[in-house]
Amino acid sequence: MTPTGPRNAPGVVDVVALGESMVTFLPSRPGRLADVPSFERGIGGAESNVACVLAAAGHSARWVSAVGADGFGDHLVEEIGSYGVDVASVRRDPGRPTGIYFRTAGDRAGDAHEVAYYRAGSAASAMSADTVDLAAVRAGRVLHLSGITAALSGDCLDLLWQLTEPETGRPLVSFDINHRPGLWPDTDGPRVLLDLARRADIVFVGADEAHEAWGLRGPSAVRAALPEPGLVVVKLGPGGAVAFDKDTAGAEDADGTATLVRAPRVDVVAAVGAGDAFAAGFLSATLRGLPVRDRLRHGHLMAAAALTAPGDLATPPAREHADRLAALDDTAWGRLRLGPGWTEDPQRAVEEVRSP
Repeated sequence: MTPTGPRNAPGVVDVVALGESMVTFLPSRPGRLADVPSFERGIGGAESNVACVLAAAGHSARWVSAVGADGFGDHLVEEIGSYGVDVASVRRDPGRPTGIYFRTAGDRAGDAHEVAYYRAGSAASAMSADTVDLAAVRAGRVLHLSGITAALSGDCLDLLWQLTEPETGRPLVSFDINHRPGLWPDTDGPRVLLDLARRADIVFVGADEAHEAWGLRGPSAVRAALPEPGLVVVKLGPGGAVAFDKDTAGAEDADGTATLVRAPRVDVVAAVGAGDAFAAGFLSATLRGLPVRDRLRHGHLMAAAALTAPGDLATPPAREHADRLAALDDTAWGRLRLGPGWTEDPQRAVEEVRSP
């Protein structure tokens, strides 16, 4: 499934990403939040992360959201804009603050990990069809959304229902499940996410979150629960990812052709931002009309760039570098190992492939 909308029409960009971004405070050292003496400021937001990676990879990208008329809102707009993302459609709300959050260092997994959100009543939680520039949202070849936005408020959920309404001429809708149980005030979250995903064209979901949210085990069970989207991508962590593609399926395979691509070995620096980077890599290759196997490989490569750098955002590999790695034969791809600095040193990755 490839976007079919106009490439060069006035105001049309490759990707529009709609969702909340927050100022992130990252601890200066490991430990409990109660014990950390200082924090460094960053940015965090699933949808804006995707927009930033795509812009850094050479695509035109727009972020649509709302922030407070405060210094944190200034920082978000300026920082995301510095990646080359169009931020002209971000609304400044004088009556609501910009969301912020604090987290402990290291991996997000584990009982010791803490996150303290201050996003209730944020400017982004008040987004609605009446406050968002719908023309700017729909002026993309791809519209990227996530389940996080659906959980922010009733108005945000209504906005996603409207944007995913099946209608002629809508952008290709990409939907990342991003199940966050803590954001849902009741038990309706999994059902809502499933219903929204069934209205999308491309769906990204982790096998672990599909099990947590819906009790499903394995990629085939996920596809059976999501028969409508043209492409369903199930992420398996280090095991890779499976894409079910209706466009390449025969009549005997109603679920779509299943393509499994293993992830390369990665020397992980920080396990944050990889899911957003994977979606960006997959969408980048989709915009370029590449085959599904290469879309998955580009997703893995973008994820590896995030995993081998600190923070949520990392410099992606140059397009020709990523294309060369994505074109490797299966044996060479299986021997690929990526560590810190690989995106800036093409020979480093090639040497890993050639080594026994």
